[in-house]
Amino acid sequence: MNDKTNIVEAQTERLNAFERLTKKAVWPSYLGCFWAVMYAVFVRFYQAAGGTIGLPGQLENPKGAYMASYLAGVLIMTCGFILIALIKPWGRVVPTWVPLIGGKNIHRLIILIPTLSCTAFLIAHGISGIITKALLLTDVITIHFTGWISLDVQSLALWSLLFYEPWFVIMGILSGLTASHYAQASGISLSTFRKSIVIYLFSVFLLTGFCVFYIIFKLS
Repeated sequence: MNDKTNIVEAQTERLNAFERLTKKAVWPSYLGCFWAVMYAVFVRFYQAAGGTIGLPGQLENPKGAYMASYLAGVLIMTCGFILIALIKPWGRVVPTWVPLIGGKNIHRLIILIPTLSCTAFLIAHGISGIITKALLLTDVITIHFTGWISLDVQSLALWSLLFYEPWFVIMGILSGLTASHYAQASGISLSTFRKSIVIYLFSVFLLTGFCVFYIIFKLS
């Protein structure tokens, strides 16, 4: 009994702070779901209903923009609820009522690839948006926004810098923490987990850099 306890404690000691946090913590999933639902309801669905707060200008195609906001809200809310599935046992097993494959384990990559792809997009979108909007507000660059008849560029940049882009970054972090919890709960080896984290962070860095350069050189 003592030998088994010592083995478990030794394995736990090998985990760094991030690994210990993501192995045990499920709050990022619940907070991420709440964060997504609040944004979907009070931003996307609000704007889809014709709300103008956060939209400092006149759109060329209001109906198209409203529909896009509605669809984005549905997608964001769905992604929020998916985070809950990542921390539940039934998120790792195919429901028994599904023909032929019911009751079988879901391969971790089927869940992790789309989740981590969305996470990378969220973080890259948010960080690149913060960088470029800050450059825009300090007159280092100019950005041409399409789809508007009239637009207060400074106001839109402030909304993006202080509200929209930070939401993307926070949502990406919560999604990434949840994915890390899922990866460890699904039995991934510690060495593979650590190597994957390094490769993934480097990929997010490259994607963020690409987004920054694209906005500066293509949209300026």
